[in-house]
Amino acid sequence: MVKKKTKKQSSSLDIKKLENLSFEIRQEIIEMLIEAGSGHCAGPLGAVEIYVALYFSGILKYDVKNPFWPERDRVVISNGHYAPLIYSIFSHLGLLTKEDLKTFRKMGSALQGHPSRLSLAGIETSSGPVGEGLSQAVGMALGFKMDKKNNQVYCLMGDGEQDCGNTWEAAMLAGKYQLDNLTAILDRNSIQIDGFTEKVMPLEPLKEKYESFNWKVLEVDGHNIEEIIKALKSARSFFVKPVLIICHTVPGKGVDFMEWNYRWHGQAPNSKEAEEALRQLRSLKGKIEEE
Repeated sequence: MVKKKTKKQSSSLDIKKLENLSFEIRQEIIEMLIEAGSGHCAGPLGAVEIYVALYFSGILKYDVKNPFWPERDRVVISNGHYAPLIYSIFSHLGLLTKEDLKTFRKMGSALQGHPSRLSLAGIETSSGPVGEGLSQAVGMALGFKMDKKNNQVYCLMGDGEQDCGNTWEAAMLAGKYQLDNLTAILDRNSIQIDGFTEKVMPLEPLKEKYESFNWKVLEVDGHNIEEIIKALKSARSFFVKPVLIICHTVPGKGVDFMEWNYRWHGQAPNSKEAEEALRQLRSLKGKIEEE
């Protein structure tokens, strides 16, 4: 006799499946970087659960077979240097193949160092200079409001780009127009290209700053998929305010010599470092599967 799963048991198993997927994606990030010989490590490794929760929880409205479906939710990826993470996610969605991942950052490949909307279906905006994404997302959200459409807009961004003036102009505009169809998701890993954020340009109190611009702010453990999903669902229930979800993460998550080391922001591992990184990630994945 097969025991019927309760809703709670089923949900628990789904979360574990997403956790296993997260470790698989981390390994693919390292494999892409060593194949390319360049790219960003710390941010992509630290933000995996954020992207997994957004794309695989059933919250995001999209159609893989029809990437340009007008009714889809829009995802603006402001921190485009997270490209290896994005491409790995897309491969698990079926938008790319595993062979495609091997072409990352290579001449003629659609998998550029920063994603381009002209090269790859599923990418809504091209990226490069950080700080542009929130402005683009606000424009989309405002447009949907004007057209009386129900599309949701999500903006994935880093904490380093909170130094940019146009980010705060966008934040003010979103608050003024009460864009409750906009959810910004901030990877708060506390590092940027040349140091820790609080030394380069202090951001705190970040939550209170956004709240002063009429945003609803939620804070979560950025490695807890269940917490992130709960926050994403909550974001859909707030009215007359845009929502910011601050996800506290560990840069370089899963690889001890990369964690909290800002020098891995834009540095790819050499073959020996990659081998050790993969060993650590496989070991962690094995422990998760045994629990």
